[in-house]
This record gives sequence, C-alpha cells and structure tokens, in this order.
Amino acid sequence: MAQFLFDSWAATHPGKVRDVNEDNFLAEPSAGLWVVADGMGGYEAGEVASGAIISHLSTLGRSTSPEDQRARFIDRLDRANREVFDYSTAKGSTVGSTVVALMAYGDSYQAAWVGDSRIYQIRDGRIRQLSRDHSQVQELIEAGVLSPSDARSWQHRNVITRAVGIGLDLHVDFVDGVFQHSDVFVVCSDGLTTHLEDEEIEGIAHGRRPREACEQLVDLVLERGASDNVTVVVVSVWQADLTVPLSERTAIVA
Repeated sequence: MAQFLFDSWAATHPGKVRDVNEDNFLAEPSAGLWVVADGMGGYEAGEVASGAIISHLSTLGRSTSPEDQRARFIDRLDRANREVFDYSTAKGSTVGSTVVALMAYGDSYQAAWVGDSRIYQIRDGRIRQLSRDHSQVQELIEAGVLSPSDARSWQHRNVITRAVGIGLDLHVDFVDGVFQHSDVFVVCSDGLTTHLEDEEIEGIAHGRRPREACEQLVDLVLERGASDNVTVVVVSVWQADLTVPLSERTAIVA
C-alpha cells in the first residue's frame, strides 16, 4: 500500500453581510480528517450547531481501518446530532448545521456530507464535485425544472433538505476512492460556491500551496460581496515514495 503525505490549510471569514461567523472547521492531518460545518439558526445558534459537530469530530483519533474510521465518524456525528437537536428543542426554534468531511486512511479516502457544503477533487487539472447537494435547488435541477445557470439566481437556492440537528434520524452520504499523486481536495461552505464557479475554484486551487489557495479563494469571495460566511479547506496529496519537497511533507496517515 502506498503512503501519502498531506499539505493542508484552512481559512474562514464572516463575510461582508453577517455579523457572526456560523461556520466552523477542523483540520487534523495526523488523524486524516478535514471538516467544514456551516451552522444555521441565527445568532448564538448556528455557531453552536457547527461548533458541536467540530467538537465531537475532534475526538475521532487514529483509526485502524477505513471501516473503523467511518464508524467513528458516524458515532461522533450522531452524538453531535443529538446535542444540537436537544439544544434546538429547548430553544424552541430550528437550529442545525451542514457538514462535509474528507477522511484519509492509507491510500484511500472517504468523503462524507449532510447538506449543501461541498467537497471537490481536482485531478489531472480537472475539478469534480464529489458531494451532491442536499437542497431543494439540486432536486429541481435533477428533475429538469431548473437549469444549473438558472439555479444560481433562484430565490430559494439556500433551502437545504438535510442538516445535522433538525431531527433524531441522521442520514449521511459517503463516496470513497483511492488517492493519486498530486490530487487536490477543496472542502467548503456554500459561502464559497455562491460567488465562485467550479472552474474558478479549480483555477486557484490547482498548482498552488494550500495556504495561498485558501487566501486567494476567500479574497475573491470578499471582492464579490461575500453575502454569507465563507470557509474553505484545501488539501494537497503527495505520494511518499515520489520526490516531494520536504516543506510539503506535513503528515503521514498510515
């Protein structure tokens, strides 16, 4: 089994409209885990929901197999779901959060998500969305009612159909695959994708170190008005037995 190294960075900003940043993120290369959570519910609510997700997932630890990693992820997310649901019930209002995660173990990865925060893979210079939005607009696109271009300006484009904390039954979607040398993954809240096209994300994230890519992506969102909180995590993948600059050898997930 090939070993892989990971160079990653994360950036977040409240944007130019909202006073509070309800996004949260987690970057734990040693555990093979990168997460973005986008809270909803308003001041002192959305950030509680996204914070609960990050708090529980931060205890994931080092796994013994991809199956163990997935089981740990589901267990922690279930705990967060219960905590947010109880908080929402006590508050008497709808509180929740999206979540999207990249998990790495050996030469394999898993992408997991609930809601419309996204994970992209850039491979051979081409960007591909690994996640599928849990949103009304995505359902309308798939039904042929809306075109992707019309969907960007549809008035209910931010209505999601799944979230952590809005009910006791939590359904998480997963996709998995095998790493290739020079893969790049972009994990983000919809504050990024509201203002940037997929090709623009690829153009910035491909060929740049993660820190520079994150900073440029957030800066471009701010230039375009940043109508929501924005959070982005960029992860570059390198095969350990290939020639890689030492500055980029940041972590090995066995």
